[in-house]
Parts: sequence; C-alpha cells; structure tokens
Amino acid sequence: MKKIITYILILTIITAITPTIVYAAKKPITDEQTICGYVNIDWWQNLNDAYLTEYITKALKYNQDLKIATLKVEETTEQKNLTRANEMPSLGIGAVPALYKLPNSTSSDGLISVPLYANYELDLFGKNRDKTKSMDKLIEITRENERSAYISVVSAVGTTYYNIVKLDKLIEIQEQIIQDRKKIYELMKLSNEEGLISTADTVSAQKAYIKSNSDMIELKKARERMLNMLAVLTGDSPENSTNYERISFDNLNINKNIPDYIETDVITSRPDYVSAEKMLAKTGLDVRAAKKEFLPTFNILGLISFNSTDFLRKMNWKNSVALLGANAMLPLFTGGSKIANFKLNKNKYKQAIENYQKTNLTAIQEVNDALCDLKLDNQKYEKTLESYNAEQKDFYFTQLKYKEGVISNLDLLQKKEAILTTEKLVTSDKTAFFIDQIGLYKATAGKI
Repeated sequence: MKKIITYILILTIITAITPTIVYAAKKPITDEQTICGYVNIDWWQNLNDAYLTEYITKALKYNQDLKIATLKVEETTEQKNLTRANEMPSLGIGAVPALYKLPNSTSSDGLISVPLYANYELDLFGKNRDKTKSMDKLIEITRENERSAYISVVSAVGTTYYNIVKLDKLIEIQEQIIQDRKKIYELMKLSNEEGLISTADTVSAQKAYIKSNSDMIELKKARERMLNMLAVLTGDSPENSTNYERISFDNLNINKNIPDYIETDVITSRPDYVSAEKMLAKTGLDVRAAKKEFLPTFNILGLISFNSTDFLRKMNWKNSVALLGANAMLPLFTGGSKIANFKLNKNKYKQAIENYQKTNLTAIQEVNDALCDLKLDNQKYEKTLESYNAEQKDFYFTQLKYKEGVISNLDLLQKKEAILTTEKLVTSDKTAFFIDQIGLYKATAGKI
C-alpha cells in the first residue's frame, strides 16, 4: 500500500512541475547587454552628448511602450507553452466515493475508487511538433517587434531632443528680432510724428513687431510640447520637463562622416525584414500542420484504479483495475472545417510571400531615402551657411557706413534682421542634418 501511494505522489509532483520547467527554459531575454545590442548604444555615445545619452538610458529603462513590447514576448512564450503541452502526455488522479446496494440485499455498502489515468497522442506525422515550431517562429517575430520598438523609441528620443535644442536657439534669435523690431517701430513712429515717413509705413512696422511676438509664442509652445513628449518617451511626468537640461545649439559639432553608399545587405538586419522572413517560415509550418490534420491520430490510453470498501486499508493490487489501450481515429466528416483551415493557412502563406517582397523593396527605399536626405540636407546646410557668412560681411560694411553717418540707425537695424533671419535658416538646416543621421540610423537598424 505504501508503494502505491508513493507512486501516485511522484506522478502528481511530476505533472505539477512540468509547466514550470517549460516556462523557465523559455523566459524572454531582457538583460542589459541584449538591450544595448538592440539599439547599438555605442552609436549614440559617439554623438558626444552626455544629456542625450542620459535620456536614451532613461527611455530604455522606463518607457512604457518598451515594457509592453517585452510583455508581448512573454505572452507569446506562454502561448508556445500551451501549444507544446499537446506534445506531452497528460496525467490525472482522482477519488470516486460511491454508495451501492446489491439485489436481494437489505443493506448498502460504501466504495472508494482512486483512478490514475494517462493519455498520450503519438505524434507519428509530426503535426504537433510543427505547431510548436510555428510558435517558436512567432516568438522570434515578437522579439524582432520588440527590437523594432527599441529602435523606434530611441530614435524618437533623439529626434525630439534635437528639435528642443533647435527651438532653444530659434527662441534666442527671436528675442533679438523682437528687440530690433521694437526699436524699428519706435524710430518709425518718431519719424512719422516729424512727417518724415508715412503712417502706412509706421503701421507696417507695428504689424511686424506684433507678429514677431506671436512667432515667439508659437516657438515657446512648440518647445513645451517637445519637452512634454521627451518626458513621456523617458517614462517621466511632463510636469518635470521644465527642468530638463540639454546641450547648447552652438556647441553641436557636426560629424560629416557621410557614407558614399550603403550595401543592400544592410536591410537583412532590419527588424521588419527579419520578421517578414520569420513569418514566411511560420506560415509554411502552419500549412504543413494543416495538411496533417487530414491524417489519422493515434492515442495511447492508460488507467489504473484502486478500489476498496474499507477506505484505504484494503486498497491493494488485488482490488485494482488496470487498462492499457490504444486507438486510431480518422474523422470522416467535419463540416468542411479541415479543408477551410488548410485553405486559410495557404492564403496566409501567400500573403506572407507578398509581404516579404514588399518589405524587401520598402527597406531598400527607406535606406536610400535616408542617405539621400542626409547628403542633400548637408549640401543645403553648407549653402545656407555660405549665405549667412555673406550676410555677415555685408552687415560689416553696413556698420561702417553707419559709423560714417552715411545711413541711419533704422537702416542698420533692418539689415541686422536680415542676418537673424538667415541665422534661423542655418539653425533649422543644421538640426535637419542631425535628424537625418538618426533617420539613417533607424533605416539601417543601427548598423551604420
């Protein structure tokens, strides 16, 4: 009797711990080294901006979208564990108390039965194994989606950060424009009172002054929105965004290491390309498993039941019932469900082929577009910088004329505004170069 109870306990413990073993072997990879590999953290550190690196690090730790992406990997892992359970035998144990009365008897007797049963589907054709392999591919796809989320988030952090730095500089320039336009308006107002200029010119100067203040409000609004966005991307409250530090725009150093071309093979490291490739393999396995649904299934059944009319004291091998059997089942009619399932998976496989080809072409386009933007925006920045330098030289001669009394202070202020307007263009074009670098980083999945 002790041997029987010990045997039952061992089988029960094995059945209980099996799901835990499967889960422990398939936990998603979320260690710091893997995350750094996802985003190529060295690329960001090479930008030599401690503030940006700090925000990138915060986003990797606290961004909610990244946490959701990691949880999706865990969810898919558990789905795989459910599928894998079909490859394993099922064991069960129960207790069946009963009260019975035999014919020609005036009394009833009690009976307790302790059945231990097992069932195992022989996967002779590999149907269940194909389903598990399909789930393995789905886990790999989810990991690539997780990597894509990491690349997208850090790219958004970098883009937002540089836009904030740009807006800091634009606001600084706008403050000078406001001051100059105020002086221009005041000078023209005095000239109008003396009858030197028309009222229409004075009104135009007033309108320009008012517009410069309106433009300042728009710039500050845009900066505040960008700061709030950066806070959310780093998993922080927007209320803390006003304290965010950043580099001065004037200290931004452009590293013009622009590649002449990028090998087409770089797209093979993109998450969307790898996902499309994995999806093609997954749907192929699904089609193969759907075909095998038409084949018969084979099951091995086992049952042993210990029966006793005196609780456990008479529960022994003499009072046991044992059964060992097998069956083969071939469904003859299922309402067309198996045919529909096969056609459905075949259709998904065709879609996966088209999506793979589309992803291939789109990836090449995005890499080429990003490289084109970087090259042409760099050329645009250089031309704008040349124009700005020419404006500065022109302003130098204007200052000399002013000192010699050839032109008025009003003419000098108007010429100065032309320089400030060109400086705003330089600021925008220089920032565009940094954002284009991030665009190329994203298009190549950080492999540039």
